[in-house]
Amino acid sequence: MLTIKGFTKAKKLLERAKFTEVGVSPKTAIKIKQIFGESLSAKEVVEHIILDVQKRGDNAVSYYTTRIDGIELNTTKVSEEEIEEAYNSVDTELVAALKLAARRIEDFHIACKPKIGISFADNIAGRIIRPLNRVGLYIPGGTAAYPSTVLMTAIPAKVAGVNDVVLVSPPNRSGDIHACTLAAAKITGVKNVFKIGGAQAIAALAFGTESVPAVDKICGPGNIFVTLAKKMVYGAVDIDGLEGPSEIVIVADETASPILCAADLLAQAEHDPLASVILITTSDELAKQVETEIIKQLKKLQRKIIAGQAIERGIIVSIENINEAIRLVNIYAPEHVSLMVTDAATMISEIHNAGCIFIGDNSPVALGDYIAGPSHVLPTGGNARFGSPLGVDDFLKVTDIINADKTSIQELGKAAMVIARHEGLDAHANAIGVRLG
Repeated sequence: MLTIKGFTKAKKLLERAKFTEVGVSPKTAIKIKQIFGESLSAKEVVEHIILDVQKRGDNAVSYYTTRIDGIELNTTKVSEEEIEEAYNSVDTELVAALKLAARRIEDFHIACKPKIGISFADNIAGRIIRPLNRVGLYIPGGTAAYPSTVLMTAIPAKVAGVNDVVLVSPPNRSGDIHACTLAAAKITGVKNVFKIGGAQAIAALAFGTESVPAVDKICGPGNIFVTLAKKMVYGAVDIDGLEGPSEIVIVADETASPILCAADLLAQAEHDPLASVILITTSDELAKQVETEIIKQLKKLQRKIIAGQAIERGIIVSIENINEAIRLVNIYAPEHVSLMVTDAATMISEIHNAGCIFIGDNSPVALGDYIAGPSHVLPTGGNARFGSPLGVDDFLKVTDIINADKTSIQELGKAAMVIARHEGLDAHANAIGVRLG
C-alpha cells in the first residue's frame, strides 16, 4: 500500500477524475480484437453491441453471449420450474440466511417508503406518487454468484409496488444462472429471469427484444461494459447510477483495532482488483500495525490474488487530526466510510459525501453488504457527491398536479402575466388573461 503523509498531498491524490473512458486490460483488448476484428475501446465495443441489439434483437443477444461468454443457449429465458428446482437444491442454511436478510431489507425499505397516492401542499398544488410499471435488474454472475444483490435490488422494487420485475444475469460455464441467485429470485418473488449479461443485457432491457420486455428503469451493478451501457441507454430508460468497483475508506485513530481495520479493507479488496481501499489515520503506529496485519490475513484468503492486487493499489494516509480526515472523506466521496474512532457517532453530521457510513467496531461493511437492511447498491467513483443508495424512491415516480379554481386564478393570474410579458411570451399572458375577463 502507498503511504502518504499530510493533508495536502493526500488531497491531491484523492481528487477524482470525471467518469469518461476506462481502459481495458491487455487480455481483454486481445479478446475484443478477436470478436470484432479490430481494436476498439470499451466505449466503442458497447456502442457496437447496443446498435446491434436494437437492429437484430434476440439474435444479437445470442451472438454476443456465444462470442463473449463462450456459451451457446437454446433459450435465454429461465422457466419457473428451473427457478423452483434451483431453490430446492440450495443448502437450507443459506436459504434461511437469505430469508432473514430479505426480511430485514424489506422492513428497512417499508420504513423508508413515502406515501403513495395523491397529496396536496395547499388548495392549488399537489402531486401523485406511484410505482414504475416495469424495471430491469442486472445481477453480476458468470464466475461468481451474488444472491445478495438480488435481495438488495428486487426487494425495494417490490416494496415500491412495481408490477413487473425483469432480472438478467450472465450464465456460468454450464449455461445456467447460479442456483443461489435463482433461489434469491424465488424468495423475492421475481419470475421473469433471463440468462444474459454484459452490454447486450442492458441493451435488451432498454429497447426490448422478441423475448426480453423493454423496461422503464435499469438498476444494479456490473463491470465497465455494463456501466458504460447503462450510461449510453439513459434517456431511453432511467438508470439508478454508474456503479463501479467497491470502495472503502476507514477513518481510524489510535484506539482502533488493526485486526478489524485490516479485515475490513481486505473484505472490500476481494471484490475486484480495481477496488479502492484506503485507511486514513491519526496514528502512525496503527498504520504500521494494519499493514502487518493485512499481510498476515491476506495469506489465508481464497481470493488472495484478487485482494492482493487491490491492496497493492491501496493507500494509507497519515494526517494530524480527525477533522482533516473528515475533509478528505468529503473530497473523495466514497461508497463506504467506516469510522473506527472514539465517539464515532458524533461525526455523522460532518460527513456530507458518502454512500453509507458504518459506525464503530461492530458495524463492518460486510454486514451492510448482506443483512443490515439498506441496499448495498451504492454510488461509487465520487458520485456520492450527488448520488444516493438504491432505495424504494428509485422505483417511484412523481406527477405534479395543479388544481386552481376561479378564486385562485384571480389571486395569482396577474403576477403570472407580469412574468410572462417580461419574458416576451405574449401567448402565455393571454392564456391567463382570457380567464380573468
